[in-house]
Amino acid sequence: MDDTGGVCLVTQPHRGQVGKDHAHDLADIIAQITTVTVLTANLPANAAIRDDHDTVEFSSAGTGEFVLVEALRFLLNQLRLCRIITRRDEESILFFGTTSYLLPVLCGRLLGKRVLVLPRGDVPLSLRLRWEQQLPELIARVLAGAVSGLERLDYWLATDVISYTPAMADQLGLERYEEKLHTNGARFVDTERFDVSTPFAERGRTVGFVGRLDVEKRVPALAEAAKQLPEDVTFVFVGDGDYRDHLERKLAAEIEAGVVDVVGWVDRDAVPEQLNRLRLQIVPSHPTEGLPTAILEGMACGTPAYATPVSGVPDVVRDGQTGFLMVDDDGAAIAEEIQQILDRADLEEISERCRETITEEYSFEGAVRRWRGILTGS
Repeated sequence: MDDTGGVCLVTQPHRGQVGKDHAHDLADIIAQITTVTVLTANLPANAAIRDDHDTVEFSSAGTGEFVLVEALRFLLNQLRLCRIITRRDEESILFFGTTSYLLPVLCGRLLGKRVLVLPRGDVPLSLRLRWEQQLPELIARVLAGAVSGLERLDYWLATDVISYTPAMADQLGLERYEEKLHTNGARFVDTERFDVSTPFAERGRTVGFVGRLDVEKRVPALAEAAKQLPEDVTFVFVGDGDYRDHLERKLAAEIEAGVVDVVGWVDRDAVPEQLNRLRLQIVPSHPTEGLPTAILEGMACGTPAYATPVSGVPDVVRDGQTGFLMVDDDGAAIAEEIQQILDRADLEEISERCRETITEEYSFEGAVRRWRGILTGS
């Protein structure tokens, strides 16, 4: 291990998952370089990260469902983190996704610690889209603007700012922190679990979506696209969320006819099998995610993505080479483009390049190498 003085990895409250998540993956990477302690909240008793890493919970509660509750817990969690940080000996604190935690960031700097901030995506936009489901649009925008202001202060205070890829840094406006910006903090993919189990040539004309069925994923546009595809194309939806009922009502006839399959939530171990069903994965995300996991895992399974060019996506989905970029996110336009992509003669070659890209650029060893450079300054 390198002598970097240890890292406190601060993560957002968990959503009840017991398997490995992005924070767990990042802790695994850092543990290859130096000691790591995970500071988190709402961690299930049987969460896998408890067995693999030293963990400290700053709260047993989640973020809350309502805005006022969320705001109160947000403030309390920051105060609790400040108290914990003052008692820790680690020389570095990495805020992973917790990019608006102003008080603990300031506390870390005042204590002379190295403070690293890694956004997972456009948090203010994500919150605004969710808050608009509960509040008038103007109030949601004002609140999201306040979160954005907190983020900018944290980026200014931090000793290091990290993004997954250069395109993500540009999307989030991080170029102003060029002197302390690292644009190579990409994640890794378990290429043994996510592999090509069904040869691409043996897959039918099946396309699909894998992820949360929520407002950030443009599910209504996907439903409209699925309705307009010809009968020889099957659209598979894998995942659960607030929009599942909407999806099943709108596509009831197509589900009955067998040209749409709403699989619902599947266990993590079943995701590779679902990705291996597809000739094309559809990912019409808003720029709320830094680098969608589904894209990386799909490419590891030899499944190209047709995705919106947001955040870090264009650095991985290289149009016509390792996937396809979505210019128009209207349902009819998506359906038309899907058919054109499925008819391409070079789709199998693109599938092969997808797998090669992940094994060469997103392996565990590659991630450790990049993070060692970030943490040691080499």
